[in-house]
This record gives sequence, C-alpha cells and structure tokens, in this order.
Amino acid sequence: MSAPSRVWDTLQSNRAGRLARARSVLGAALDGKAVPGARIKDLLHNVLECGDRVCLEGNNQKQADFLGKALAGLDPDRINNLHMLQSVLALPEHLDVFERGIASKLDFSFSGPQAARVAKLVASGQLNIGAIHTYLELFSRYFIDLPPRVCLVAAEAADRHGNLYTGPNTEDTPPIVEATAFKNGIVIVQVNRIMDVLPRVDIPGDWVDFVVCSPEPYYIEPLFTRDPALISEIQVLMAMMAIKGIYAEYGVERLNHGIGFDTAAIELLLPTYAESLGLRGKIARHWALNPHPALIPAIEAGFVESVHSFGSELGMEDYIRARPDVFAVGPDGSMRSNRAMCQAAGHYACDMFIGSTLQIDLQGNSSTATLGRIAGFGGAPNMGADARGRRHASPAWLKAGRQAREGRNTIPRGQKLVVQIVETFREHMQPAFVDRLDAWELAEQAGFEIPPVMIYGDDVTHILTEEGIANLLLCRSDEEREQAIRGVAGYTPVGMARDKRMVENLRDRGIIVRAEDLGVDKRLATRDLLAARNMKDLVRASGGLYSPPRRFRNW
Repeated sequence: MSAPSRVWDTLQSNRAGRLARARSVLGAALDGKAVPGARIKDLLHNVLECGDRVCLEGNNQKQADFLGKALAGLDPDRINNLHMLQSVLALPEHLDVFERGIASKLDFSFSGPQAARVAKLVASGQLNIGAIHTYLELFSRYFIDLPPRVCLVAAEAADRHGNLYTGPNTEDTPPIVEATAFKNGIVIVQVNRIMDVLPRVDIPGDWVDFVVCSPEPYYIEPLFTRDPALISEIQVLMAMMAIKGIYAEYGVERLNHGIGFDTAAIELLLPTYAESLGLRGKIARHWALNPHPALIPAIEAGFVESVHSFGSELGMEDYIRARPDVFAVGPDGSMRSNRAMCQAAGHYACDMFIGSTLQIDLQGNSSTATLGRIAGFGGAPNMGADARGRRHASPAWLKAGRQAREGRNTIPRGQKLVVQIVETFREHMQPAFVDRLDAWELAEQAGFEIPPVMIYGDDVTHILTEEGIANLLLCRSDEEREQAIRGVAGYTPVGMARDKRMVENLRDRGIIVRAEDLGVDKRLATRDLLAARNMKDLVRASGGLYSPPRRFRNW
C-alpha cells in the first residue's frame, strides 16, 4: 500500500503568502526592503498569523524597542495567541503583549527588570511559561524545535538591499536571524539609519526581508558598568581573598566574571593587590567578558591580554577602538560581539566562572528566583557549569580535577572552577544562605516540572563570603559539604547552626580558609586599594578615551 502523498514546501508557501500580503498592503511605500516607520503596524498585521512563534530581540543590553512597542500595539482581534521567544524581558512592552492578549506563551532566559510582573502574570493565567532557559540553550532551540516564524531584531544600520551593520552590539542577532531565515520565516529589522554604503556587512541582505528606520536609536542598557564609588570595604576584602585564595592558588588565566560590585572590586584590585603579589602575567590574562569599564586599569597595567565579548558597553567605543590587540575589532574600528559564541567560550574555553546569587542552600544550589520574582538566569548556568565535553587541559582545570577526585579510583580528568561570591546578608538583611531555596515554592506556584535553580551545587567548587572561602572540591561527604557551607555563612540562621567542632576540623584541613589563613591583612582592605575609586578615575585611566553614560557622571 503506497504512502499518502505529502506536500513538502508548506513553510515556503506560507512565507510567500505572508510576503505577498505585506507587499500588497504597503505598495509604493515599500522602497526595496525599507518600510516607513509609520507603516510598521500594517506590516506586522500582515506578516504575522495567530499562534506564531515570534522572536523579539531583547537581550541583556540591546532592545528592538520600536518593534516591541509596535507589536504591543497590534489589534488582539487580528493577532493573538503568539508564542514569544525572548532572551531578556527588560521593557514594559515585553509584557504588555500578554496583558493585551496578543501573546500567551513565553520561552525566555532572564527577566530581572520585569521579574515581579512576570510572576503576577503567571499567577493570573495570562502568561504560560514554556521554560526558563540559559541563553545558549534558548539559542540552540531556535534551530531545533523552536524556529521563529517571524523575528524582530535590531541593528545599527542597513542599506536598501537589507544588508546589516550591527556595530559593536551584534549580541544575539546572528543566531536569531539565521534560525528564522533558514526555516522560511520572516526577518524584520529596526535600524538606526539606512545608508548607501555600510562600514561592514555583518548579516547579508539575502537573510533579511524588511528593514525599518526607527524614529529613535534602539535602546541599549549599560548593564555592566559599575561605579567604583559604590564598592564597599567588605567587597574589597572578599576580592583580596579571591585573588590570593583562588586566582593565585589555581593560576587562573582564562575566566568569566558575573555582573556586580563583588567582581568589579576584583577587577580593580588586579593592578594593585595582585601586582603586589607578583601575579601579572600569571592570572586573569584571557577573558570572556563585556568591556567592563572597571577592567580599564587592569588592561592598562598589562594584566589583560584579550577580551571576547557578549555585547558592548556604552561609552567604551573609543577605548575599544584604540586597543585592537585586546578586543575583537573589525576593519571599521568597531568591536564585534557575539553572545552565542561568547557563551560557548565561557563554557568550554574558560577555567573559571565567578559570580553572585541571591540564595544558596546547604547543598550549594543557588538561584536568583525568589518568592514573587521569576527572574531567570541568563548565561550564568552556562558560565557556572563544569563542561563535561571539554577535552583540552590547563593547569587550573587539572588542579581542580585532582582535588575533586583525590583518593578516588577514577579516571583522571579536570574540572572547571565555579565560584559563588556573596555577602552573607543581602539587601534588607535577607540572608543569602537558606535551608530551602524559594525556587521550590516558585515551581509549585508556576507549575514548573523542576525548581528554577541557577547553578547546581554539584558544579560549585568554592563559596566565598566575608567569612572566608569554602573549598567544596575537598569535601568527601555530604555532611562535610554542608558544614563547609555553614562555616562561611556567618551570622545567618544557616551559619549559626554550624557544628563548631566539625567546622574547625574542616579549617584545619584547608577546606575552610579565613582571611588570616591566607595571609590577607584585613587592615589593608580599604577603598584605597582600588585602582579607581570613582568614574572619573576610570576616565583618567583610559587616557580620556572612556566616556561614561550621563547617569554615571557627577562632574
């Protein structure tokens, strides 16, 4: 019996129909692939279909905000039940589509600025979460089971043939466009300007269907900028312990820093404290990192040899252009960032991740999802995970692996260093250490199959607080692991419940180390040790090349 005949080009036919509708409605207003901004809703009403998977570019920094506002303003009687795919929910419009009934389902990675609102929409049934992903995980699914039918992205400029120039903020535009274009979807791009000749072509026009010049440049957030004036002396102390007790101990040369003042303090202590320890050329040479302004003094001091970036940072453009040996700079002089490839580099090519969190439990599991806030995790689970597929060796990776397997009859292999650096109490005196993560209750409330854990405890190698460092690699039982964590949890309820005798035993064995055990003089842990103590110092360190965004200027 012969199999029934099958049509093999339904996606192509559907795409042709959408394009025909759009061109018919726009008529003479369409100039090549350029659509007037005033006609954007006409375009979207005719290329979108109810139930579509739509990828709206909203990532850590760059936002397709003009297209996002247009999408949120569509007629829900014509366009509804959309399935949104989005790296980051940062702007109100990203959730307006759910309140207005235009969209109903969401797969995403991070929603920090909108975390509380996400939780409310989930509770009210207006938003159904498919999954909270890591960035790399979500990008991967674009090519497997979640290819967008329509993507709405942002670029610096386009020509009338649709060729795109993304400038320093390429971020995740390439994987979004490629996954859509090569599955017969529709690619729509908002650009800051349309040019006759582009500085360089980052995405070919053959992959792009429509471009629209937005009335204002796309929104970009200087997410990684930290004012050194806000770094505390406790953070200076923790940075000193990190440099001497982990960076120097393992000889960490390739690394990624999370966002925050804790890691900014480390960056600003490299040219001072690390230099005094003779560590230049021995640690922190190669980075997967956005061009943090706090890294400028370390670059100028010769600590940093290379930086590959997820995205750019406002105000760093001229500095990057003047340091092409350090950054990935194109022939036009601007940096090329790539969020997907930098995530992969952070996972496989780096020996260490160090970042912060909101809650840590007694197994070392950590999460930024707390009660009333569904924040997601961004790229931290990729950065903060042992890469089981890694096969190349380095001294730091091998040493961590030896410690983890000491006394065990297992085949030798290395291990990535995954460090959580936190103060024992967060804002409003909320303890960072808890018996049970809020993620469990959030999972019950939202109907998740698993609790939203950011970094699993079996990947965490060290926990660093103002109390000291717990080296979990050296623990040989669950009980030792728990007491090591309690031993650095300070005066939190978790810390107060420690077994004092066992904690002292762990300290004798070097599993817990205090500042004095490392030879770190707490009297030196002052802001005077920072290579820059305010934003103006960073400008001076850059030779006037760094131009901080207005919100960071007080002069």
